[in-house]
Amino acid sequence: MSLKIVFMGTPAFAVPSLDILLKNGYNIVGVITAPDKYGGRGKKQLISSHVKKYAVEKGLNLLQPTNLKDPEFQASLKALDVDLQVVVAFRMLPVAVWDMPKIGTFNLHGSLLPKYRGAAPIHWAVINGETETGVTSFFLKHKIDTGDMLRQAKMPIGENETTGEVHDRMMEIAAQVVLETVQSIERNDYTTTPQDESLVSSAPKIFTSTCEINFDQATAKVHNFIRGLNPFPTAWTTFKNKKLKIFRATKEITPHHHPVGEFFLVDNKEVKVSTQDGFINLLEVQYEGRKRMPIKDFLNGMQQTDFLIKNSEENIN
Repeated sequence: MSLKIVFMGTPAFAVPSLDILLKNGYNIVGVITAPDKYGGRGKKQLISSHVKKYAVEKGLNLLQPTNLKDPEFQASLKALDVDLQVVVAFRMLPVAVWDMPKIGTFNLHGSLLPKYRGAAPIHWAVINGETETGVTSFFLKHKIDTGDMLRQAKMPIGENETTGEVHDRMMEIAAQVVLETVQSIERNDYTTTPQDESLVSSAPKIFTSTCEINFDQATAKVHNFIRGLNPFPTAWTTFKNKKLKIFRATKEITPHHHPVGEFFLVDNKEVKVSTQDGFINLLEVQYEGRKRMPIKDFLNGMQQTDFLIKNSEENIN
């Protein structure tokens, strides 16, 4: 059986999955990705998706519909007469599109479904302090992320790992699962497993307005929030009436008597912020109007009087 496949995806996360299918000789008769968008300085530069760049480089048949319900687009897709559609980091498909192929359409999701259904599964796994996540391939159904599962693969999450770092490791694991899923479908030896609705958790889209840090929590929770929002949309707080984005930090769990949210300068080189049961030690930040930088560079533009001063020999507690 020589499968005719359409691949759908947009960001960098999807590229290894498309690449592994091509390298294994699969017949990719079409690639569907998002339309080009204006971005960059002044939003004057037309920017193509990562998947489009790859597809153009490989000379693949490319479609960039603005509306997936457009009859002209759907007619073009139907004319390809495909057996299978593979979706990795794309957008919600209308029934007429996902139900079109002979075999069906499967999606690759960045969680161990039914956990973390939604737009931001990696972010929420890290924010919630999970020590394990993974990927799931499943056939599409009407409700988003609810279809019967085909394959899963697990991966650990490190104690200090950021969402960006998990993302970069996950996209390689995702590609392998995509390949294995297509191979099992090609051999017609796959089985599907319904999702257990009692285990469902959600991973809704995250907005900048909800990324403000609440230091009146356990240190571990604050630390997970910071690394879960790195690199985007980034956790932030207010320091001297300006926004301070925090990209990286470490946690120090130790009892103290200070109010939460106080900024301490330690040995003229470390900045710590008090939480309910310890401190967050800032490593990489971006102050409003300045570039992203290590904490030592941030301190070069600040006054000692901006902080509570401590020495490491003192008991900061």
